[in-house]
Amino acid sequence: MKLLLTGAIKYSEEQLNALKAKGFEITFVQNELEELSIDCSQFDAVVCNNLFLHNPPEKFTNLKAVQLTSVGFDRVPVGYLASKGIALFNARGVYSTPMAEWVILKILEIYKRSADFYAQQKKKIWKKHRDLLELTDKRVLILGTGSVGTECAKRLRAFNARIIGMDIYDNGSEYIDEFYPMEELSSVLPTADVVVLSLPLTDKTKGLMGKENLSLMKENSVLINVARGAIIDEQALVETLSEDNLLGVALDVFEEEPLSESSPLWTHPRVIVTPHNSFVSDGNSGRLFSLICQNLAEFDFGK
Repeated sequence: MKLLLTGAIKYSEEQLNALKAKGFEITFVQNELEELSIDCSQFDAVVCNNLFLHNPPEKFTNLKAVQLTSVGFDRVPVGYLASKGIALFNARGVYSTPMAEWVILKILEIYKRSADFYAQQKKKIWKKHRDLLELTDKRVLILGTGSVGTECAKRLRAFNARIIGMDIYDNGSEYIDEFYPMEELSSVLPTADVVVLSLPLTDKTKGLMGKENLSLMKENSVLINVARGAIIDEQALVETLSEDNLLGVALDVFEEEPLSESSPLWTHPRVIVTPHNSFVSDGNSGRLFSLICQNLAEFDFGK
């Protein structure tokens, strides 16, 4: 079988040899962000991230399987692949651990006023703050209880927070105390001390956190987005922040990336900005390669 690997991730010589040992003839292309000059019809499978944003899937006439290095499907022609019977695998679970750790970190940074203490340290100011918060007994609403949401819930349990899950279906997670369908968002939002966004970007979730839902959030609550930027209406968020209702916001994803230098989110005192970096970890490579090997080895290329 002929396999196309792109530079979406780095492969060690040992990993490449492991794939070859499974019977794959490998072609490696470093840059997937431009149209390929090779014959794409030769490949039975591809491992990629943004490949199909720059290369029409119709060029891959013999393609049988696509393995993504990302979790989201929003940069893939899902409908076309399905119509051609091409199997599609994502990287579910690979990045959940570092993303959940990032979520916990940002909640605590806001609750413990880390930015204020760091600013004081730079100026050598000794000043106590008496309004720090703790996670114990706080209601944390997790929108999207998939792999990332579940890992968040697992860690938040250790802080004795009460975990509220919301999704299109209940996966029965042992780490969630209460579960509600998405249709009940407007009634649950006002009860949450922390809202974590970890759901996929779809037509239904785009702009989900707009002016109406942002206005429903509890006073002095925290909003964390580790999902996709377009789930939040950023203009509505800026307007909501001007009303001093939210205690803090942590954003790792944005409607347009990189975030424009003119965005007021950069300098707002109650906003933490990171450059879509929450998924990065020293453990990702091993988890992702194991998943790639498993999916490709188990897939029936002869059918």
